[in-house]
Amino acid sequence: MSPSLVSRIWPKSVYRSNREETRVVGENQPGSLVAFGGKLAASLFSVLFPSDCRICGVPLSNVSRLPVCPECLNAIHPIEGTVCITCGERIFSPYAVDGATGPRCGLCRRVEPIFSRAVAYGSYQSGLRELIHLLKFGGVRSAASVLGYMLGEAISRLEPEFPAGDMALIPVPLHRSKLRQRGFNQAELTARAALNARERGDRLRLCTGVLIRKRETASQIGLTSHQRRENLRGAFAVAQPKVVLGREVLLVDDVYTTGATVSECARVLRRAGATKVWVATIARTLKISAQEMAISPGGADEAIGALSLTPAAGG
Repeated sequence: MSPSLVSRIWPKSVYRSNREETRVVGENQPGSLVAFGGKLAASLFSVLFPSDCRICGVPLSNVSRLPVCPECLNAIHPIEGTVCITCGERIFSPYAVDGATGPRCGLCRRVEPIFSRAVAYGSYQSGLRELIHLLKFGGVRSAASVLGYMLGEAISRLEPEFPAGDMALIPVPLHRSKLRQRGFNQAELTARAALNARERGDRLRLCTGVLIRKRETASQIGLTSHQRRENLRGAFAVAQPKVVLGREVLLVDDVYTTGATVSECARVLRRAGATKVWVATIARTLKISAQEMAISPGGADEAIGALSLTPAAGG
């Protein structure tokens, strides 16, 4: 995430951490009365409400509801490099091209996904993973604004392919027992934040209750791709088929891991009459190259271990 992105999310707020390179993001100029007031407010905040960054642990003097320092936010970047035009997986081979459509991974070339295309803002690792966990497992709802902005960026990459007219935006649902336990659906929260950041009169319409989770499923953490598919089989249903019948829809979720969750959702949406299902997520698990494994501090074993330990309860 670049500093300009942070300033666009919070254009007039004061962000400070107790690192050597402390900075203020916003309209406050050094030497002005406003800047002095901002620094004073930040100092009082740090004394009255001491807190550490929930990602790196640095003490904060941050006038913000989000307990994350700007350095950690600025360290989150969009996915770069060549990715599969269909599912968004990272591609290392220069020969992974399917005609004029663009690069496609081996899996998408072998088996055509049920969805039309899936995109994600960033890689599910480091700061972005921790930020998602803050919302999802830590209950820090203020993280939804930042994550929603990222989701909106992912959606914007799909928009040139959207049809004219209104389009239903459907968050992947939680089972009612999980919803009661967590108190919110992170996919719905970030979808609302993404829409709030867009212009008024936007043609995307948030449609909750269209897709429902019929049964509670076991945690997806540690399951293989096949086990994830079996775990989700028959878990979703379309409660309002008229909303999707004969229309293209946009499905959103927080994390794309193996694609099992969005594929199962897309399958039932297509069965209910949706003509196409587009997918946007905040993050995606990505392959790492042999070169990245070799240059990691612990070598290939550590890199592989880190991947296997990455918790991703989604699909």
